[in-house]
Amino acid sequence: MLRESVFRSEDLPPEDRFGAWRERMSSTHAPMRLESARAADFYAWQRLIGLGPVSMWPARFEQLVFLRTPKLIRQDDPEVYHLSLLRDGAAGVSWGREENTYGSGDFHLNDSSRPYEIWTGEGRISSVGIEIPKVLLPLPARTVDRAVGRHLSGRVGPGALLAHFLTQLAADTGAYRFSDGPRLATVLADLVAALLAHVAEDEAAQPPETRTRVLTLRVKAFIRQNLHDPELTPGLVADRHHISRGYLHRLFRGEGETVAAYIRRERLQGAHRDLADPAHAATPVHVIAARWGFPRAAEFTRAFRTAYGMPPTEHRFRPHEV
Repeated sequence: MLRESVFRSEDLPPEDRFGAWRERMSSTHAPMRLESARAADFYAWQRLIGLGPVSMWPARFEQLVFLRTPKLIRQDDPEVYHLSLLRDGAAGVSWGREENTYGSGDFHLNDSSRPYEIWTGEGRISSVGIEIPKVLLPLPARTVDRAVGRHLSGRVGPGALLAHFLTQLAADTGAYRFSDGPRLATVLADLVAALLAHVAEDEAAQPPETRTRVLTLRVKAFIRQNLHDPELTPGLVADRHHISRGYLHRLFRGEGETVAAYIRRERLQGAHRDLADPAHAATPVHVIAARWGFPRAAEFTRAFRTAYGMPPTEHRFRPHEV
């Protein structure tokens, strides 16, 4: 038999369940801070299956937020990759200024050495997690890093093979001996590597002009998602996409404007819309400005007047703009 242990929250008094689940998660993956609106009487079930140095864990649990912070990483980093197959429910993941959402049939990848936040939907989550030591994954770290934050499908290609293997193994471990665990871990690590390499090769196989266009679209999407951040600068954008500032500026040269101009235009357009929206009529102008990345009211007023030929207060009260 493979080495297994099961956690059932209903085996514990209601007041002890959430704390026990937090301890279970910290020992299964890495120390984390957990939050839940249902912490007073939390439901969770997990089956931890040991495969030598690799482990997998089918689980079901209620609404939850997982936080892996820089402080926790400094305190304890097991140097593992975590891959989860979401079988039912929905989740979002944030890696600082990058984030993505996942649904049934998607994989998401995390690195125990990187801060992240995971939040799940209101319904119960059903998932299968995998913990793989970094040294066992037969891929360069840069290849794996490119897959963090990407949508990894468990419905087609290598992802479907991996999802099938996980589902079948979780459904029946009785046919395997303890000594089969390390061999199964090798198979599992190879399937994970195949999925991640497939994602990287798909990107590398694109014609240069396609890669450039895809990267430009990705950069613009990142900018739009972070317009509220007053620290959003071309340097930050370049760093987050692992490119030089010079290359970033060359991407935007083909778009006919600078990176800074694009950021400012998108911010002003967002504020322009909100100021004309009756739903925001009671919101002070400076609050709307701050929401769109303009923490200094005077700077916002000057930029708005330059772009639209009038101050923001005048635009707000023009009847034909409402």
